Amino acid sequence: MEMNFIALLVAAFSTLVVGFIWYNPKVFGTIWMKESGMTEEKMKGGNMLMIFGASFLYAFLISVILQYLTIHQTGALGMVGGDASIAKPSYVAFMADYGMAFRTFKHGVLHGFMAGLFLALPIIGTNALFERKSFKYTLVNGGFWIVCFMIMGGIICAWK
Repeated sequence: MEMNFIALLVAAFSTLVVGFIWYNPKVFGTIWMKESGMTEEKMKGGNMLMIFGASFLYAFLISVILQYLTIHQTGALGMVGGDASIAKPSYVAFMADYGMAFRTFKHGVLHGFMAGLFLALPIIGTNALFERKSFKYTLVNGGFWIVCFMIMGGIICAWK
C-alpha cells in the first residue's frame, strides 16, 4: 500500500472549501466572529497567503494520519513491518481476500466522524476552556473539524 498523495492533497484542499462555506456570514461566520472576538478590521490585517498556505499544510498533515485511521489495510501492512516484499504468504493471502474491503467513501466518513468527535472536538474544547471561549465557539469550530474529518476520511478511503 502506497501513500496516495493526490488523495491526500485533495482531502487537504477540501478543508478550504468547507471553511469557505462554514465560516461564511450566512452560515456560522457571524457566530464565529462574535464568539472568537474577531472583527472585520482584524480580518483585513492578516497575511492571507500565509494563513491559507499554513492552513493547507496543517490539513495535509491531518490527511496523512487520517489515511491510517480510515484504511484498515495500512494496519495489516504495519504488522509486517511496512515492507510487503518481505511479508509471509499469509499476508499476501489476506490482502488478496481483503485488500479492498471497507474502501468506500461511506466507511471513510464513519471513521472521519469518529476521529473528529473523539480527537478534534476534545482538542478544540480543551483549548476553548483555557482561552475562556464559549461553548458556541467550541461547537462552531469543533463542528467544522468534524465535518472536515468526515469529508477528508471519505476522500482518502474511497480513492484507490
